[in-house]
Amino acid sequence: MMYKTIIGLEIHAQLLTKSKAFCSCSTEHFEAEPNINICPVCTGQPGTLPVLNEEALKLAIKTGLILNGQINKFSRFDRKNYFYPDLPKGYQITQYFHPIVSGGYIDVEGKKIRIRRMHLEEDTAKMLHEGDQISSAQESLIDFNRAGIPLLEIVTEPDIETPKQARIFMEKLRNLLRYADVSTGDMEKGALRCDANISILNQENKEISKRVEIKNINSFKFVEKALEYERDRIINNLEKGGELIQETRGWDANKKETFSMRTKEEEMDYRYFPEPDLPILILNDELIETVRKLIPEMPEEKAKRFVSQYNIPEYDAQILSSDKELADYYERCVELAKDAKFVSNFILTELLREMKENEDSIETVKIKPEHFAELKMLLDTNTISTKIAKDIFPEMYRTGDSPKQIVEKKGLKQIENEDELRKIIENVLKENTDSVEKYKNGKKKLLGFFVGQVMKETKGKANPQKTNEILKELLEDN
Repeated sequence: MMYKTIIGLEIHAQLLTKSKAFCSCSTEHFEAEPNINICPVCTGQPGTLPVLNEEALKLAIKTGLILNGQINKFSRFDRKNYFYPDLPKGYQITQYFHPIVSGGYIDVEGKKIRIRRMHLEEDTAKMLHEGDQISSAQESLIDFNRAGIPLLEIVTEPDIETPKQARIFMEKLRNLLRYADVSTGDMEKGALRCDANISILNQENKEISKRVEIKNINSFKFVEKALEYERDRIINNLEKGGELIQETRGWDANKKETFSMRTKEEEMDYRYFPEPDLPILILNDELIETVRKLIPEMPEEKAKRFVSQYNIPEYDAQILSSDKELADYYERCVELAKDAKFVSNFILTELLREMKENEDSIETVKIKPEHFAELKMLLDTNTISTKIAKDIFPEMYRTGDSPKQIVEKKGLKQIENEDELRKIIENVLKENTDSVEKYKNGKKKLLGFFVGQVMKETKGKANPQKTNEILKELLEDN
């Protein structure tokens, strides 16, 4: 291939603390009334002094440990200077020269995507533009509730080669952060935001394009789509001999295209210098080991436990443990239904298929763990067949009704009465005399055909075991 895509990500994860990075204000900013969770510190009033939130520090260390990074025992805060209405102090407190974590990686499709650094910093305020568009807005409002929220910026090396890899990296990262209770990773609420840098290498002449940054992408799908668009735009530009500029672009989800926001600032534009109001961070082994002990069971460990504890295949265990909420849901279903394989099979086939078709997440599905227990009970008592269980699952998913309610409403109880079954089977055999003759002449595989006809006649309600027994009896006797 003539062109190679080079992608690096800068991801901001909001840390799960109750108070802000450098003051005691609440971190609630999504549903709170504007400008209610603020104080002189987070609004940058003269004469105020920041104090580091210890919980944010511990969460940064925890993230470094789960992402295989090196915790730096010496780190420091710096000031990143720039003017913007959402930055009341005129500078952002961040870590530029000495981050708290160096290195790390996440495996994506068999490739190790390296992490360059992770550093603590504070969030800016939030601007609201009339009509949601800054370019056409007559006025803008500022909500300072978000100013000072603790963030961990995770910066990758430019190891990502496709937009799809970028999306998978983001999904894996969010899952790990959620597993470790470091961040909600909720992109819709801005708890996880991504800036993507992309450039294109011409592998024939070894020339590399200018780097373009796509700012504040807020969904996994948009990460992939925005990078696909920008990759194609840059390559098209190169082939036409156009001149690219190093710039920051935004993603317009409606038009499905990027747009120019501003020329990209260079690092020297920010005039970084050490933050004089915060002490240097010196960490000791005791603190790091204390945080290490707080790391909960992570996906790989959970998958191994699922295999040994529930005796399910390794592949199934990996899927079920790939998402914390899905893993918790599975274990709750098993606890109630008392059958790990039954639950595993139904989740991996029926539930995940419905979720994919409806683009749902496990948090929003209407089927409760109690419904799995009830479905298992209906099967164990021969009230319904496996076929009926699968047939009613989409309605359970769509309505949230219990399986018992649906079975009773639709009259789907299994036919157990042998006299009733025998009469139905006798009619099926009378209507298929040619097949009966072939069966008697040795085509025993036709038994499946007769079972199918009985199920069709009873709309799947015939007891499969009894149907087989009666069919064999009648076919062998006649």
